[in-house]
Amino acid sequence: MSGAPYAVPWSWFGSIGGGNVPLLHKIAGVVIVCAVILGLTLPGVRRGHDKGATATRAGAATRTTPPARGAPGGGRAGASAPPRSEAAAQSVTRPIAAAVPAAVAAKANELGQVPVLMYHRIMKKAELSLDRSSKELYDELTRLAKSGYVPVTAAEFVSGRFDVPAGRHPVVLTFDDSTPGQFGLDPQGNPKPDTAVAIIQQVARENPGFRPVATFYLNKDLFQLTGAEAAAGLRWLIQHGFELGNHTMTHPDLSGMSEKGVRAELGGMEDQIVGITGAHTTTLAYPFGSAPRKKAWAQEDAGKYRFQGIFLAGWKPSESPFDGAFDRWAINRVRSEGKIKENDCTRFCSTAWLEHLDKNPAERYTSDGDPNTITFPKTSEDRLAKQYRDWGRLY
Repeated sequence: MSGAPYAVPWSWFGSIGGGNVPLLHKIAGVVIVCAVILGLTLPGVRRGHDKGATATRAGAATRTTPPARGAPGGGRAGASAPPRSEAAAQSVTRPIAAAVPAAVAAKANELGQVPVLMYHRIMKKAELSLDRSSKELYDELTRLAKSGYVPVTAAEFVSGRFDVPAGRHPVVLTFDDSTPGQFGLDPQGNPKPDTAVAIIQQVARENPGFRPVATFYLNKDLFQLTGAEAAAGLRWLIQHGFELGNHTMTHPDLSGMSEKGVRAELGGMEDQIVGITGAHTTTLAYPFGSAPRKKAWAQEDAGKYRFQGIFLAGWKPSESPFDGAFDRWAINRVRSEGKIKENDCTRFCSTAWLEHLDKNPAERYTSDGDPNTITFPKTSEDRLAKQYRDWGRLY
């Protein structure tokens, strides 16, 4: 019809008005004809248009991981990262919008790699291979701060809900096993000197913009705090923006355990944390990086735990949470260590990887400064997960 008004023969009105047709029937006939005219001429009410609008609304409603990264993840609900929605992906047809000049100037690449650093015992003097001394931790965190990294929690990272200034880079600091060198409070209620938390706060004070947060994966010993001390300590961590994660009760290798054993380890630890804090954890780190025979055993147990992301003991930085290759059930981490021969740390531990990303800045995640967009070079367009196309910006 090319948008032209639909012509209704005047004979229709004549036939309605003629003869012995009752008045009410005549009126009804006029109403029907008008409805036909309106249905054929008014825009946006045709069946096809209405169906398209409904599909778009359904896609938006089912997209449960928006990149609203300015909303910090606090507790289970605030930092959740539900499964990706295929419905949202199918409803998207528009081309990706162009990046704003400020994001281009910052050389933003929000599909780049993110270092998720893995620490264990923090001690005045390292004793075992996985230990880091207080000075080594201080030096590494200072290096991160000077290189433009901003810490985010594991929960924030998994959900994509974090806000990093333009030109800077997210980093996730994770501490396994809840050992005393990581955290404790002195009699005045402040973090004990030389603990990981005290060092993180010191580096933040010395480097404005370096956010003092980290994720602590807990075993039952809880930094060797007991009773009221444990309760006060965990509450202090939560109140100061640190995340508590699940690392099982006794740190077993889950790969050789039965379903009942896996669920007991994770559920028992979750019960202990919830009993003290009143809040569930959002993320899990596998002891030894080993998954159970069926990964679903570790992901959820109705009424006990329901994780939104699981971290490995890996050997490389993680993909961006907006990358189609990102797997929230198997997130890589990098061991904190110098360029030593052990475990091929000359290439795959934190010092080597941070050097590599400094020398190859196009490979790392660089923020565009806007928590509601995802900016990246055009060469990376095919890596953007489909459900995030509406937020994509390229240059």
